[in-house]
Amino acid sequence: MTDPNQPNSQNIPPAPPAYEAPAYGNAPQYNAGAPANAPVPGRTMAIVALILAIIPGTQLIGLILGIVALVQSRKAGAKNGLAIAAIIVSVVLMIIAIIVIIALVAAFANSTTDLYQQYQTNCLTPGGSGFVDYLGQRIACEQFDQSQLNN
Repeated sequence: MTDPNQPNSQNIPPAPPAYEAPAYGNAPQYNAGAPANAPVPGRTMAIVALILAIIPGTQLIGLILGIVALVQSRKAGAKNGLAIAAIIVSVVLMIIAIIVIIALVAAFANSTTDLYQQYQTNCLTPGGSGFVDYLGQRIACEQFDQSQLNN
């Protein structure tokens, strides 16, 4: 029998103390930018801007919204490719629309000038043919409405 008052009578080493995990606090949070699941400021506006950039007649609104969305996202330090795409699409389609409008106005002005010259040559000059070609039809000068030349 062992006597509790005698220390280590059988040469058994003492048991090590029970291990307790050190009480560490939470690990520090490092914020290397916006969290992965946080919404990018201006992203929704960029989507709306891109949609408006594609719809004919609303490119100017799409351009403005795209610029605002890009500024918002840049202030937050985030990239916003949709806003850049909206700006590019708006500008390109506005340039195409301007070219088409200029071409249509030039074609209309040319046809009006041609009609006026036909009327002067064929109806008002002696010895004219007495006919005007208007919208693919041959019309006699007496039947031609002169008010169409004024519009």
